[in-house]
Amino acid sequence: MKSDIISDALNMIMNSKKVEKTEVRVNRISKFLINLLQMMKDQKYIDFKVEEEIDGKPFVNIKILKLNVCKAVKPRYSVTTERVDRYLRRYLPSRNFGTLVLSTNKGLMTHEEASKNNLGGILIAYFY
Repeated sequence: MKSDIISDALNMIMNSKKVEKTEVRVNRISKFLINLLQMMKDQKYIDFKVEEEIDGKPFVNIKILKLNVCKAVKPRYSVTTERVDRYLRRYLPSRNFGTLVLSTNKGLMTHEEASKNNLGGILIAYFY
C-alpha cells in the first residue's frame, strides 16, 4: 500500500478483475475516492456500498459490472481545455469510449462536463 488512496483502490479493483473476482473490499477510503466511485457508478461500470465495521472504521464494498480498465494518472498532469484532447488520445482507446476524470475548481468532473463548462484541471484517473 502506498500513500495514494485513489491509485491503491483502482489497483485493487484491477487486480481483482484480473483474477476474475467480481467484488472488492477497500479499507482505506476518502470523500475524494467516494466521489470518483460515484462517477463510475453513474456510468454503470461498478456498484458500491459504504459500510462500517463493528469498531467503527468505514470500508467500501465494490462490485465490478462492465469495467474493462480503471487506472490513476501518474503524474497528475495539469490540463487546459484546449489540451484535454491530447490526453484523451493517450489514455482512452477511442474518442467516444471511456472517461477521463479531472479535478477542477468546481469539483470532480468527467472530461465531457469540463469541456462543456470550459474548465481545465488536473487529471486524476480514467476508466472504460
